[in-house]
Amino acid sequence: MIKNKIINLLLIVSVYTVSVQAQGNLPYWNEVQQFKKQDSIQFPSANQILFIGSSSFTNWKDVQQYFPSYPILNRAFGGSSLTDLIRYRYEVLYAYQPKQIVMYCGENDFAANDSVTVETVLQRFKTFFQLMRAKYKNVPFAYVSMKPSPSRAHLMPKYSEANKQIKKYLSNKPKTVFIDVYHSMLLADGTAMKNIFLSDSLHMNSKGYAIWKRKIAPYLIK
Repeated sequence: MIKNKIINLLLIVSVYTVSVQAQGNLPYWNEVQQFKKQDSIQFPSANQILFIGSSSFTNWKDVQQYFPSYPILNRAFGGSSLTDLIRYRYEVLYAYQPKQIVMYCGENDFAANDSVTVETVLQRFKTFFQLMRAKYKNVPFAYVSMKPSPSRAHLMPKYSEANKQIKKYLSNKPKTVFIDVYHSMLLADGTAMKNIFLSDSLHMNSKGYAIWKRKIAPYLIK
């Protein structure tokens, strides 16, 4: 009897270990666990503006300085895609009590695989939005459009069309806004500005974030 109990316990531990190892192999697992560690030390207060999404938000380390009148909780991670946000929704979305949700994501879905279509990304966005609304029925939501980047010029037609489709989808959804940063980052010839990006021609410098501040600020809720 005791021997059987020991064997069963070992089996349970073994399964748990394999499960944890499998989770540890998921993209951005460590970054998300770091959020959980921070929260365990001091859990964020309620009624902040929750920023979620990919590296354009992840790298906006001084975002609070751009919007000093608004309490902001930045839970963007890595170069995440919409599928990553769906996977980690319990950790980076559902865990908090935001007064507003601001999202930047979708760009990397196309960059990860050239065969990904606009329709695929739109469906991923719809899935995320529906999951978000299942938890937060009345929390205002803002989607920041995918940006044009010189290093991803070949994807700009997809970004532009996906932005149009997401804007259309959100147009009849209550308490939602679509924030267009895409067109404010273009030159007169329709190409992406170069002086607003870092040397990788993908991530923005302070000039790029200044544009984003100007476009996002009118939609933030005090």
